[in-house]
Amino acid sequence: MFYRGKYVDSSDAREMGLKRQRVMDHGSSYFGAPPGPSYMYNPPPPPAPPAYSYIGQPPPFPVVRLRGLPFDCTEADIAEFFHNLDVIDVLFVHKGGKFTGEAFSVLGYPLQVDFALQRNRQNIGRRYVEVFRSRKDEYYKAIANEVSDARGGSPRRAVPRARSFDEGKDLAEHTGFLRMRGLPFSASKEDIIDFFKDFVLSEEKISITATSDGRPTGEAYVEFASPEDSRAAMSRDRMTLGSRYIELFPSSREELDEAISRGGLLPKSADGKDLTVPTGVLRMRGLPFSAGKDDIMEFFKDFVLSEDSIHVTFNFEGRPTGEAFVEFASPEDAKAALAKDRMTLGSRYIELFPSSLEELNESASRGR
Repeated sequence: MFYRGKYVDSSDAREMGLKRQRVMDHGSSYFGAPPGPSYMYNPPPPPAPPAYSYIGQPPPFPVVRLRGLPFDCTEADIAEFFHNLDVIDVLFVHKGGKFTGEAFSVLGYPLQVDFALQRNRQNIGRRYVEVFRSRKDEYYKAIANEVSDARGGSPRRAVPRARSFDEGKDLAEHTGFLRMRGLPFSASKEDIIDFFKDFVLSEEKISITATSDGRPTGEAYVEFASPEDSRAAMSRDRMTLGSRYIELFPSSREELDEAISRGGLLPKSADGKDLTVPTGVLRMRGLPFSAGKDDIMEFFKDFVLSEDSIHVTFNFEGRPTGEAFVEFASPEDAKAALAKDRMTLGSRYIELFPSSLEELNESASRGR
């Protein structure tokens, strides 16, 4: 059983852990008529409702299915993949005692399913992972199969469950490197040095990573003078830099090299004050499909915008993509607007990325 974070809704999700444990302890009660009461709740099937409609029925069970996981994937990897979401349970799927690369993840409440789907095709290690909606009956069927596997002596069941995510951080070996995650895209090496002001650091020991197209990833690697210093610096985990709280992870030279091979580092001219070629354009991702230009103007209410400077993108079917491009009055305004990254518009948190007119035009050419 895996628990992380505080969840606030869906009694099904809250009680699911106890149900799953009872099923594992009394597996036979699931497969045949037991002498006593069943521990698995199996209500009569209701009439088929409209897909995921909340009208006149309880909200859907908050579960997603993942496909394409690395075969050494752990529950902690799933928790990190769904960071900022409340991961209540992770169930790995096996067939014939072997891991299939699929898993189910139960979240704290139904709204988080939409956020989880935004992680579709993002990476765990070098593998991109697909995320799909799922249903309670699919999840329970997977539990039943796991019970069956355990009764048949699956070798995977004998493996102890992964340690909790935070416990894994505490026990990890330190090599003098830390990985920072959640950095503002405008963060500079000077900002990172100030974040770790109790330690002696130089700019040469800080590597801010970039995507394959040269944009900041929101991550950086810091090399400390000694493993003892990096362990002590973990006391800064989840403290804030600007308006963002920063997560810290023990890392290594090898992990830094792998990150560089995937995308690279921000060039010196793109580091800090001159984060990217100044264009005054930002890309928004994660917009509600109902969002209009007036909603975007309200989101950036501290800046002077007109409707003509906002470009909501659509796919070939004319449906909104959940993205938009915004042209600000100046590159300085665009950089200042990045402070709104991961703030909410309605019920959705919005990601912001430095962009350009070229990317705007390319996106417009792909849709209509």
